[in-house]
Amino acid sequence: MKEKIQDLIDKIRPMLQQDGGDVELVGITDGVVKVRLTGACAGCAMSQITLKEGIEKFLKKEIPEVKSVENVS
Repeated sequence: MKEKIQDLIDKIRPMLQQDGGDVELVGITDGVVKVRLTGACAGCAMSQITLKEGIEKFLKKEIPEVKSVENVS
C-alpha cells in the first residue's frame, strides 16, 4: 500500500510545486497517511483545505483503505 500511496502523491506534487509548495510521505499507520507539507504549503492558510479536500479526498478515492491524511511537522 505504501508504494501505491507514494505513486499517487507523486501525481499530486506537480500541482503543489507550481505554487511553491510540496508534499512528502512520512508514513502510514492503521490507514492514516502522514504527510509533511513543505515550502509555501507549510505556512499557507489554505493548507488544511489542500490536505483534506485535495490530498485526502484523492487518496481515499483511489485507495478505500485510507482513513484519513494528517500533516506532521
